[in-house]
Amino acid sequence: MKPLSLSRKPSTLLRRFCCTQTGQQFFHRLLSPKSLFTFSLLLVLFSLGCGKRRPPLAPIEHVPQRTELLSGVQRGNQVILRWPAPLRNAPSSSVQSIRRIDIYRLAERPTEPLGLTEEDFSNRATLIGSVNFETIQSGSDTLTYVDTLELAGQPTRLRYSLRYVNAANQRAAFSNFLLIEPAARVAEPPTISGHEDSETAITIRWKAPAKNIDGSTPVNLLGYNIYRIARSEPGSGQTPLNSALITETGFADKNFRFGEQYSYVVRSVSLGTGGAPVESLNSNTVSVLQRDIYPPSGPTSITLAAAPGRISIFFPANPERDVVGYNVYRSTDPDLPKERWTKLNPALLTRTTYQDETVESGKKYHYYLTAVDSAGNVSQPSEVVSETAP
Repeated sequence: MKPLSLSRKPSTLLRRFCCTQTGQQFFHRLLSPKSLFTFSLLLVLFSLGCGKRRPPLAPIEHVPQRTELLSGVQRGNQVILRWPAPLRNAPSSSVQSIRRIDIYRLAERPTEPLGLTEEDFSNRATLIGSVNFETIQSGSDTLTYVDTLELAGQPTRLRYSLRYVNAANQRAAFSNFLLIEPAARVAEPPTISGHEDSETAITIRWKAPAKNIDGSTPVNLLGYNIYRIARSEPGSGQTPLNSALITETGFADKNFRFGEQYSYVVRSVSLGTGGAPVESLNSNTVSVLQRDIYPPSGPTSITLAAAPGRISIFFPANPERDVVGYNVYRSTDPDLPKERWTKLNPALLTRTTYQDETVESGKKYHYYLTAVDSAGNVSQPSEVVSETAP
């Protein structure tokens, strides 16, 4: 037997010896009823293993995640909290799975120091609600929680934080602190009274609020914001349609598409604590489905050019962006009712020229055109123009 190198570690020497034939014979002789101690030692040695080394296991994350991106805003008598959804989560059967998110709030005087340790916050804050596992797993990129307040009019600073809780009920560290000083004199939401539709705009009208949410008057009102949600765009409605505060009680939405279902809400805007604007809750919602029932204008400035065997027709394109083509009508009798004139083009004419090559020399021909839009609306007939074939 090749001697073992004593430069190796004892554990390595034992493993190599117990895996040789001599070593196995040696330990077999030691197995006797009187050698219980030796047998126990043998079990320990064999537990060291004679196989190859296995690759190291990946480290296990024992602490749930936390977020540093908690944000929020006051809207009416509510504080709406937002933060990014966890980027990853363990399987639901794992203790590392985030099972809920607890929301904490601490009411403090506005004059208290801004700095606060997590331990002090934990001792003084109140658990006001949780986001459940189903909501966390919903696939949304952003999670929200709405805290409805009872505004008593006393100056108060609210400090919010949240923490993740895993399946073993282990709590992560608190998130960043969000500080909000809610205003009590915030205008109530307006009331949408109706809408007016035209070819160029959907005009929403509303009634101004009569009081603030705490019942006080005069109304603390700077203006209004209007929001629109399109059925085909689920993520729409987060940004106001208006670029500046609306000071009237109406708004004309000129950037719309025919055939789209829209929902509109309006919010009052008040002067909040520290001069920051604060929106009210949503007004009632009005839904509008604007259909294109508006025909384009009739073609104008039509000119004719006669040549042997044909008469050419020229005209400028219509100004309406949804015009998709034109129809050309002809008659040798200008007094014939328009609906009885002959349509020359078998398919909708998409150019602004047309050549009538079915004319007879010496005859006078009369023409008019109509424009057609994408919704199938047809314009009134154009003026009648006439020319004699040479």
